[in-house]
Amino acid sequence: MRAWTLPTLLVLCGSGLAAALVFRGSAGAAAALLLWFVLLAGVNSPLVFPRSIGALEAQRRSAADGRPVVYWRPGCAYCLRLRTRLGRRARRAHWVDIWRDPEGAAVVRAANDGNETVPTVVVAGRPHTNPDPEWVREQLPGAV
Repeated sequence: MRAWTLPTLLVLCGSGLAAALVFRGSAGAAAALLLWFVLLAGVNSPLVFPRSIGALEAQRRSAADGRPVVYWRPGCAYCLRLRTRLGRRARRAHWVDIWRDPEGAAVVRAANDGNETVPTVVVAGRPHTNPDPEWVREQLPGAV
């Protein structure tokens, strides 16, 4: 549920500010402001990331197909940067939301001295914390 906390707060704040602008007679500005907050909420929601799976399933699949496992969490600017820079290729990795999967959070803590630092990308069993998106792209199957 906490994955939706930030997006929900953004929509609520945007709605409150937009309502205040409507009462002041600025309906156009209110609509633009609300749209901005809704877009910001969408970008910070789990909706912009490929579907997450559990850490154990991601590890099993990665062992079978050699694809990287990306551990992430909603609201993380670095995770969003990685997701955005990978574009459509992001679907070629296995994504684990550490807020939804305790095993995934444990993997990240083990790789980062007890910290839940994301994105943590595991390639061939080796963790890489906040790697360069171009490097991650090179690790994906079919990378050019």
